[in-house]
Amino acid sequence: MTVVTTPLSSAQARASVPLAERTTLRLGGPATTLLRATTAAELVEAVRVVDANGEPLLLLGGGSNLVVADSGFAGTVVQVATTGRRADPLGDGLVQFTVEAGEDWDSVVAEAVAQGLGGLECLSGIPGLVGATPVQNVGAYGVEISQVLTSVDLMDRASGRVHQRHADSLGLAYRTSVLKGTDHAVVLRARFALTAGGLSAPIKYAELARMLGVEQGARVPVDTARKAVLELRRGKGMVLDAADHDTWSAGSFFTNPLVDDPTLAGVLIRVAERMGVDVDVPVYPAGSGYSKLSAAWLIERAGFGKGHLGPGGRVGLSTKHTLALTNRGGATTEDLLELAREVRDGVRAAFGVELHPEPVLVGCRF
Repeated sequence: MTVVTTPLSSAQARASVPLAERTTLRLGGPATTLLRATTAAELVEAVRVVDANGEPLLLLGGGSNLVVADSGFAGTVVQVATTGRRADPLGDGLVQFTVEAGEDWDSVVAEAVAQGLGGLECLSGIPGLVGATPVQNVGAYGVEISQVLTSVDLMDRASGRVHQRHADSLGLAYRTSVLKGTDHAVVLRARFALTAGGLSAPIKYAELARMLGVEQGARVPVDTARKAVLELRRGKGMVLDAADHDTWSAGSFFTNPLVDDPTLAGVLIRVAERMGVDVDVPVYPAGSGYSKLSAAWLIERAGFGKGHLGPGGRVGLSTKHTLALTNRGGATTEDLLELAREVRDGVRAAFGVELHPEPVLVGCRF
């Protein structure tokens, strides 16, 4: 295996680079070439060279949100390994935290907490790199990136130009943005507006508030909130652990479905017919005429419990959390996708709701 490091004197080199070693699912075939960029300038140069050569390009961060086909990726993978963090006072108790795209996300959260900066603590324990957070509008425990992100620096691949873009222009919505599902731009760095003073953002998520013993809307010390979030995530197999197959996953495989009012009415009728009229269905407001349903609740009520196994027992739902599809050892990507299809089709048949994947699918579909 050959790993090429920019500057790109050997950009034309070809090597079979296993991607399974670089994804949290530990699945996926080889890439033709891997380029590793350790600065924003190297990252820009790498993308420009690959694009100029007309080669397929895949940007690789922490590999925590990727499902790569067994056939791999016939092109060049550019691994984002850029580093750098800076905190600058903005006044009125706010601090701008500027972070390069290749920084490990949870390490960034830990540093913000250590500096007594509030706003990121509920996003503790999420795997991956900073550059992916605005693309996905990453969220957990009542907080989304959209609530703290102020701007990003992007490289526009069509023009090669680097420019700053305000968060309001990114179309940040539930687990999505204008950057998701497109390869037009590369995130180089992100800026977050955090609060000084050592207190968390208001605790909005009921489960977290109960664990902390506070009312929803209360604020607690940032380190207290981080510890509680990490404890909750570990209990669901959502903190990476090489010895725990429940963490050999891409996190939550399905997003919580957004449904319009007519669809919701149909879901409630099906629930009543299937389970009785007294069943409490978790429904959350999601804007005028829309509601958000719990994908985990639908999966479980469609008959897929924790630990449900897929083909040959090589893949299965996590034993701790039904949203995570896991590699139990010796699996292939197609095994995982077969299980995903089984769950998707089962939920559709039971409740008339279509589940959509949260990870990025590379060279495959389900």
